[in-house]
Amino acid sequence: MPSRLFLFSCLFLCHGLVFAQVAPRVRVVEVDSGWAANSVNTVVFRKNSIVTHGRTQYIAYYNQEGFVVIGKRRGDRSWQLKTTRYRGKVTDAHNSISIMVDDAGYLHMAWDHHNDKLNYCKSIAPGSLELGEKITMTGLNESSVSYPEFYKLRNGKLLFLYRDGQSGGGNLVVNLYDLRKGKWEQLHANLIDGEGRRNAYWQACVDNKGQVHISWVWRETPDVASNHDLGYARSDDDGLTWKRSNGSQYQLPMTAGSAEYAAMIPQRSELINQTSMTTDEQDRPLIAGYWKRKEDAAPQYRVVYFTGNEWKEIVLGFRTTDFSLSGAGTKRIPISRPQLIAWHQGKRNCFAVVFRDEERGNRPSAAICTNIENPRWKVVDLSAMNLGSWEPSYDTELWRKKNTLNLFLQGTDQADAEGKSSLPAQMISVLEWKP
Repeated sequence: MPSRLFLFSCLFLCHGLVFAQVAPRVRVVEVDSGWAANSVNTVVFRKNSIVTHGRTQYIAYYNQEGFVVIGKRRGDRSWQLKTTRYRGKVTDAHNSISIMVDDAGYLHMAWDHHNDKLNYCKSIAPGSLELGEKITMTGLNESSVSYPEFYKLRNGKLLFLYRDGQSGGGNLVVNLYDLRKGKWEQLHANLIDGEGRRNAYWQACVDNKGQVHISWVWRETPDVASNHDLGYARSDDDGLTWKRSNGSQYQLPMTAGSAEYAAMIPQRSELINQTSMTTDEQDRPLIAGYWKRKEDAAPQYRVVYFTGNEWKEIVLGFRTTDFSLSGAGTKRIPISRPQLIAWHQGKRNCFAVVFRDEERGNRPSAAICTNIENPRWKVVDLSAMNLGSWEPSYDTELWRKKNTLNLFLQGTDQADAEGKSSLPAQMISVLEWKP
């Protein structure tokens, strides 16, 4: 497949931030064209859009007709693609595709959910692009599914998280796949309980020890303006029991009253839901998002992190364009929700916030900090392409193994509140970057 290598150029300093037009060591490998009339292929909460198992990388997306396409490549070989029999309601940007590969090499896929019956299947054989029939997981709480996400644990088991119920009143379901048994079991029908009055929008990650970390914002109604506060929990037994950062155990389900809060954020703070979290080399959690404090002229990207003793908030502070979040449905927003990656360089904990911003021409960009204790930022563009309404999703398993970032890239156009644009099919690519 064609690829393009972008070279580093043009540094300048502004307000203590170093900006660069295009980052070094970036390669963009084209895959195929796909549906682009909204952001269903490029929403941030896809876990995963691309995923590596062994030396093989897999990808999934909707084509122009709304059929699910899956593909694989080995190393730098060309993509092998297969259009499946499965289709999604692509006009609703919530209905994204999530994939994961278990340690036996079977591809697991969930797709087309926005308060819908569970759509789930597996490949018919290890390494195969042929998918089997739709099947249930546990048969429990599978009639109103949204936001399906797979997470791979260090012991080879898989977690599957999704919302059961409606925005403003749903609960978080957690299922566990045991490779030896070859089946799913439900760990929690209601891990984070909105008590019929609110629901949690979460993000999660798995650290070096195999602990699962989860954070979330509460939403009181379907209106995004009612998002507030940032809760936190972790599990060291594959999602069965959960603790606060000080080690004290939660009585489940977790509620607004019992939650530990990494940051207190009022409603109507332009707080976005479903962003990103990761951990540093000491397995301490870091959470990325954006919101607006009273002193801010515009919503700013922020990183909230745990030092081992307390939670701290870092404000990136480089944005100047104000906007306001309100209403239901997928919004047309001038910035993307961010992804967050972290790595170790000598004795320093480094991290990068990956994002898109109209201020930077809607390019895929990264704000890089090489010392969390003394945060200074270098902001780089990872490509010169204008990607419209794109949000970043990436190969979590490849990053975990090699600290190489592979981003799912596609120009998309999201009309406000689930509207459909007239943008025709656009090229899908994988952007490869070594920070």
